[in-house]
Amino acid sequence: QVQLVESGGGLVQTGGSLRLSCAASGRTFTSGAVGWFRQAPGKEHEFVAAISWSNGSTYYTTSVKGRFTISRDNAKNTVYLQMNTLKPEDTAVYYCGASLTGWAGRYDYWGQGTQVTVSS
Repeated sequence: QVQLVESGGGLVQTGGSLRLSCAASGRTFTSGAVGWFRQAPGKEHEFVAAISWSNGSTYYTTSVKGRFTISRDNAKNTVYLQMNTLKPEDTAVYYCGASLTGWAGRYDYWGQGTQVTVSS
């Protein structure tokens, strides 16, 4: 049974930074991808970023390019999301998901989410 556990959320002022972590257990990922998604109140679930386990290729939604960086530590089976220059519109619950097929495919496993709040 795969488990994903997010951590690192919190309250930060506009322009600040946070680093989210997604630790995976129950399976060592060698293929597929891990992605970060977010959902703000009253809004749809939104793709933020993803990274391929096999070659480290990264993908970002336009609104976070240049501000967010996704990375992975294969030895720790952990994916990180470094978020810089945060804006109030980044406020949301952030979820990590693992896809066995690739970043654009179905996400098979999900974490419980971590709240990110950016104050203006």
